Amino acid sequence: MLTDKPLRADAARNRARILATATEVFAAKGPAASTEEIAARAGVAIGTVFRHFPTKDALLAAIMKDVRDRLAARAATAETLEAFFTAVVAEAAAVHTVVTLLSVDVSGALETLTGAIATLLEQDQEHQRVRRDVRIDEVMALLTAASRGALAAAWPPDLQARTLAVIFAGLRP
Repeated sequence: MLTDKPLRADAARNRARILATATEVFAAKGPAASTEEIAARAGVAIGTVFRHFPTKDALLAAIMKDVRDRLAARAATAETLEAFFTAVVAEAAAVHTVVTLLSVDVSGALETLTGAIATLLEQDQEHQRVRRDVRIDEVMALLTAASRGALAAAWPPDLQARTLAVIFAGLRP
């Protein structure tokens, strides 16, 4: 949106529908997917898409922000670092997000989550679930590597579980 005015209820619904549809279309067809197809699938006019997102890049940036916000919310409510890792890797394996399709470094998308993940790390260290010498940059590197692997190869649940078991065995005291 070009202004900071609150959206009318119908405009907010359209925006949410456009974002959800765009995420699906880009996941299926890659970044070359057309905004016209997104509009048609969302049941809105192309002008409505461009009213909310003036360019395709603006639409992609909004999707990235949505992904980051969802991950941040998940990190804030996760009980353990392992639970958060498990959820992120499962999502990465199941949903080929715009992040992957654009070959954007997953760690870049996760940079905004470092604080929330650092809090999980500290809590796990206090409860002796993770060694005290493990640092946040190491955790971010492991999360990035596991997420990229799951994204690239669409890891099945058993491979996700086995891989995360190896990672967390190495992190435990």
